Amino acid sequence: MRSKLLTVAIAAGLGLTSFSALAATQKSQQPARVTVDAATLQQLQAQLAALQSQVADLQAKQEAQADAQIETAKAVNDVQVTAAKPADELAKKLDALNKLVDNTKIGGTMFFDVTNQDHDEKIGNGRSIQKDGHGSVNGTGFDVKRFYLTVDHKFNDIWSANLTTDFSYQSSLSSTSLFVKKAYVQGKFDQLFTVRFGASDMPWIPFVEKWYGYRYVENTITDRSFEGGRSGGTATAGGVGAFGNSSDWGIHAMGATTGDNSVNYQVSVVNGRGYRNLSRSKSVDTEARLGYSPIEQMVIAIGGYSGKRGNDVEAGAPTRTATRGDALLAWRDKTWGVGAEYFHTENWDDILKYQGTGAGTGVATGTTKDKADGYSLWADWKFYDQFAVFARYDKVNYKYDNLVNVEEKIKDKYYNAGVSYDVLKNLKLALVYKHNKLDGPFATPYHYKTNEVGFWGMLTF
Repeated sequence: MRSKLLTVAIAAGLGLTSFSALAATQKSQQPARVTVDAATLQQLQAQLAALQSQVADLQAKQEAQADAQIETAKAVNDVQVTAAKPADELAKKLDALNKLVDNTKIGGTMFFDVTNQDHDEKIGNGRSIQKDGHGSVNGTGFDVKRFYLTVDHKFNDIWSANLTTDFSYQSSLSSTSLFVKKAYVQGKFDQLFTVRFGASDMPWIPFVEKWYGYRYVENTITDRSFEGGRSGGTATAGGVGAFGNSSDWGIHAMGATTGDNSVNYQVSVVNGRGYRNLSRSKSVDTEARLGYSPIEQMVIAIGGYSGKRGNDVEAGAPTRTATRGDALLAWRDKTWGVGAEYFHTENWDDILKYQGTGAGTGVATGTTKDKADGYSLWADWKFYDQFAVFARYDKVNYKYDNLVNVEEKIKDKYYNAGVSYDVLKNLKLALVYKHNKLDGPFATPYHYKTNEVGFWGMLTF
């Protein structure tokens, strides 16, 4: 722009100079017109001076404006750079938050029921009396048996972590309790080698639950509370409880392939007291499982447990080793589910060696010990869209030596049947009837039966 103005000014100057030369020539040729032409020339020269002054002023203004534009552009750039720094920091923070959210999963599972229960007990040949006891309470009520809240976080393709809390109601305390069921760090190095450190699923019970499919209705046979036995070799009957733990603290190694001709395994070295008890002892327990699927819908699995169940403590009572053997044969596809589970235990209840006494002698005659065998059969059929029918039958034979080394026997029979309805993908309901009957030694209060009917449900998210 400034170059164009200078060009115009020079051209104007040259034009006026030529005009002056022309005027001088005419002056030499026509002397009579000199006075008029001189005045005109003076006027034009004055106009040229004024024009040159205006051009100079305009040029100065344009230069000042250009300098102002440069300063403004620089200031705008500085502002943009300054504003970009917190924006970049915010973008980095948002990116980190997105990664945290994408790599973290939060979920939950709730088991609930609304049922009516009828529990009768008798001693020997006495009359059956309706009463509360052995884990059963008469009447109608709503229960939340379990509520698991789970947080999974993936650090990278190998390392991850899990935290699962367990809410449950304890009838012995008449209150609810909150436990950490699972809390572990996991390293997955290969599909056949994953290792977990902390409290995690044990090899057997959770594995069977996946094939059974109706854990929200009832625990599997080794996890279902058995109310017979003496609970540790004492004179007072107290009940064995379950024949295994679903989760425990320790080191867990596992792996599996998929599809037909696949294998799976898990080995856990644990404390032995279950996820609710972190106490230590002089030895650790071991549980293992090995499974094979000739086709994807079928599994054949065996397992075993050996250990002191956390009772081998310093300066404690003498102990023996508890053992359990397991076997599973199951089938499950989109329509059918069929399975059979078997277990055998020895010294599960009588870890502590109890010195019995002969009648009237007051001297030690031996030590108590126990063993148990049990099997569970189940089947279910999805007959229409979201509806299915199912049934299950369990039997447990429990034997133990009494205080004078005489073997006593307890028999437990359990069955259920019902209809399930998948209300939503993550909500299941089932109308179920349950029956449990236990017959113990003749003179003990271990003769009872329990009938229960109602709705059981599972909500997951």
